[in-house]
Amino acid sequence: MTSAAEALERRIDELRAAVRKAVSAGERERAKVLRGELRKAEQQWEEALDELTEQPVAARRQTGPLLPLREQVHQALNLLGAPAAPKLIIAVHEAFHLGEMIPARLTSLRRDEERSFRSAPHSRPYYLCAALTADLLAPARGLLAVSTWSMATRVIGPLSPRVGFLTSAIRLAEHLDRIPDPGPQARRLLWRFAANIPGAAASDDVMTAAAVAEAAEAELEIHRDADRSHREAAAKRAREQLDDVEQLFGSQLRSISATGS
Repeated sequence: MTSAAEALERRIDELRAAVRKAVSAGERERAKVLRGELRKAEQQWEEALDELTEQPVAARRQTGPLLPLREQVHQALNLLGAPAAPKLIIAVHEAFHLGEMIPARLTSLRRDEERSFRSAPHSRPYYLCAALTADLLAPARGLLAVSTWSMATRVIGPLSPRVGFLTSAIRLAEHLDRIPDPGPQARRLLWRFAANIPGAAASDDVMTAAAVAEAAEAELEIHRDADRSHREAAAKRAREQLDDVEQLFGSQLRSISATGS
């Protein structure tokens, strides 16, 4: 990843935080302007990622890991756009970068991030944190998220696993559609999604990214509103009842009342 792309990642994190503050403060016009800047920065980041993907395979293998592990995970999660398990994060990284992630290192990554936050809160532009269960606001087992995402995005309700799956399928399909030659690993990854979406593709041979995205969007439309309502209610409880550490890494010591009492 180029230094320009790394700067874009930092800028995106800053803009997301600024949008949240503007919305919380009721500054609608400022929030609107910031959202426009955020969309532009995210598009520039996508273009930079595409350029990296288009580099010759041999060149990418020779350079070795281009980013520290936490930034590689951050990159994969932002591409997916939803909380994900380490196995999927590794698959995304390897499909687009041909680098190697060691599963054992991902296992301890979230604990390292929590220790870092506790020792120096908010000192980093982002943290790799836990997705939270909607009922207890506890860490969702095995799912990583990004601290700069909205609380509602990081909460997992009954429909959220399917919604996250469809959301990630759309984002992966759109990403592949922008790459002239995504390669066999990337196509195999997309097929893993397509094979579980009705109407997405009859087989790997005839699969197209556009058709996968369209089929995923059609099903997502069915679940989106109900899932959003459930998650936003849980997110409201989380903001009201959890401290800063718990909002990122989950409630460990107590049950959280559904009524807030």
